[in-house]
Amino acid sequence: MEYNVIVVSPVKTKVEVKVPAEEANAALTATVAIYRQKADFKGFRKGKVPSSVVESRFRKEIVGEATNDLLNVHINEIMAELKKSPFSRIDVDQVELVKDQPLDYTFEFEHAPAFELPAYIGLEVEEEEAVVSEKDIEAVIERIRGNLAELTPLAENRPAKDGEVVSLSFEAFEDGVPVPGVRAENFQLTLGEAQALPDFEALVKTVPSGGQGEGQMTFPEDFINQALAGKTVTMKVAVHVIKEKKLPPLDDAMAQKAGHFESLERMREAITMSYQKSRQDLHKAAAQKKLLDGILEKLDFPLPEALVETHLGQLIDDFVERLERRGKSLESTGKTLEGLRTEFREQAESIARTQIFLMNVAEKEGLEVDPREMDQYFNQLSQKTGQDVLTLKQYYEQNNMVIPVRDKLLADKAVELIYSKANVKKVPGADATAAASAAVGEGTKEEAGE
Repeated sequence: MEYNVIVVSPVKTKVEVKVPAEEANAALTATVAIYRQKADFKGFRKGKVPSSVVESRFRKEIVGEATNDLLNVHINEIMAELKKSPFSRIDVDQVELVKDQPLDYTFEFEHAPAFELPAYIGLEVEEEEAVVSEKDIEAVIERIRGNLAELTPLAENRPAKDGEVVSLSFEAFEDGVPVPGVRAENFQLTLGEAQALPDFEALVKTVPSGGQGEGQMTFPEDFINQALAGKTVTMKVAVHVIKEKKLPPLDDAMAQKAGHFESLERMREAITMSYQKSRQDLHKAAAQKKLLDGILEKLDFPLPEALVETHLGQLIDDFVERLERRGKSLESTGKTLEGLRTEFREQAESIARTQIFLMNVAEKEGLEVDPREMDQYFNQLSQKTGQDVLTLKQYYEQNNMVIPVRDKLLADKAVELIYSKANVKKVPGADATAAASAAVGEGTKEEAGE
């Protein structure tokens, strides 16, 4: 086998392959031998069927398998010698082996461009310190209390207030005609938590339990349902029941009920640690993004279209999935798939550029992902999704998704390496700065005798 490499572009390579007749015959003969061992013909012992009989009976299958096997061997050898990892499906000519004849074919694939890595070791970056205030902790505790609250119907007949839960029905009208899709029965709404548009909540707050009301409301220009954006309608509501939340006492019993904590103090400590870790991770991720953004600003290289398309498709799928989780369709937003392609194109290109850079760093630094790390990834995914680990692995293998997972873990390692080698300067976080400013303000008032 001989081959010739043609550089189509910085991100696309074409390979011309020439296979001599002797190699083609060897591939066909080897496949015939396999079929002889498997073939079961009446009048012949298994494995003793003449080759000519096997070839006549299974000619199409033999030629197809021999061709595929030989091409796969060639392509794997060539790719290993070229040291290139394809970002796209390898496009191969439709060819077949013919006995006693040479075979010529070509294949094309997209890959990462060659470029010189910029400096990525010893860079400087600022990272906010993780500050957790008492106010943050109290807010979490109050949310927990709210989740454990008992709902009891109001004893007095009055409109609802913030923090109360209203069971209601509503429908929108335009010129006396019902507006499609803006209607619900026995809808549960907690006031004051931004679960509905402000105008809608304001209307609900004017209607007592068992009462009805109506009012004009205008949907915002950026409303998710573009068919309603900027439109003014008459909203009619009927309030069935208003319930108030009876918060549990802030004590050890509540802590035990909330998460089996032995005491309120232990719950507070756990919340503080969790909040601290969460903010540390958040600020670290922000610092890592700053590092990457700074590096990528200095890089300019062409992108494999197949890789951009992969990330573009993922971004669109994620967007549509988020809509569906909220009970909405793409059509209800007034957007189209073509519009989403334009909207997400720049983001997809940014992700592709970052991936190529990080994979180059991983290769230069000799980073690897071992089987245990892959197992850990699937175990965590199993816990998150509730699916069986083996089922997940089989799905990823059958859909050629294992290599992208490995590449993601490699990219994560490359980011961690760049961050670990950076000069990270801790700076006060936004919350700490605000607290310091408030303290200075209070001190100034005291000095002024206020």
